[in-house]
Amino acid sequence: MKFSWKHALSWSTAIAVITLVLAAIFSIVSSFILSGAPLAIGMLVVIIIVLIGIVFDTIGIAATAANEVPFRSMASRKITGAKEAIYICRNADRFSSFCNDVIGDISGIVSGTASAIVILQLAFELGYAEGSALHMLVGVVFTSLVAALTVGGKALGKSFAIHFSIQIILTVGKLFYFINKKFHISIFDRKNKKKKRRRSNGHLRGSRRNGNER
Repeated sequence: MKFSWKHALSWSTAIAVITLVLAAIFSIVSSFILSGAPLAIGMLVVIIIVLIGIVFDTIGIAATAANEVPFRSMASRKITGAKEAIYICRNADRFSSFCNDVIGDISGIVSGTASAIVILQLAFELGYAEGSALHMLVGVVFTSLVAALTVGGKALGKSFAIHFSIQIILTVGKLFYFINKKFHISIFDRKNKKKKRRRSNGHLRGSRRNGNER
C-alpha cells in the first residue's frame, strides 16, 4: 500500500474528533459519579477507569501482534467472529491506534483527574484542608499507587496480548459479530469495500477490453 496524505489526514482528523467527544463523555460521567459519592465508590471508579485503559491497551497490542492466516482457516469452518477478526487484522494500525491512543490515553488522563478528586475527598474526611501536609502525603501515595497499577497492568497486558493475540482478537471478533446481529451495527463497513473492489475490477476489465480492441 502506498502512503496517502489525504487518507492519513482524514484519519487523524477523525481520531481527533472522536477523542474530543469521548474525553468529554468520560470526564462528565466520572465527575458526575464522583461528586458527592462515598470515598469507596470514588476509589472504585478510579480503578475501573484504570482497568478500562489496561484492557483496551491489551486489545490494541493483540491486534498488531495477530496474523490473519489462522482466522482465514476459522472463517472457512464458519467459526463465529473469524471474519470480523480478519477485518481487525487488516485494519490493525487504525484499530490499535483507537484502542491504545484514544481509549488508553483518555483513561490515563481521566484517571488522574478522578484521583485528584478522591484525594481531596479523603483529606476532607480526615479533617485536613487542601494544601496541608497530610493532603500532600495522601496525594503522593494514592497517585503513586494508581501509576503503579496502570504501568504494571499494561506491562502484564502486553505480555498477555503477544502470547494470546489470536484468542483475544477472536473474542473481540465475536463481540463485533454479536453487536452486528443484535443491534445491526456494523463496525467495519464491508459493503462499501466490496463495492469499491467490484468497481476497481470493472474498471480493470474495461481497460483490458479497450486495450484488446485496439
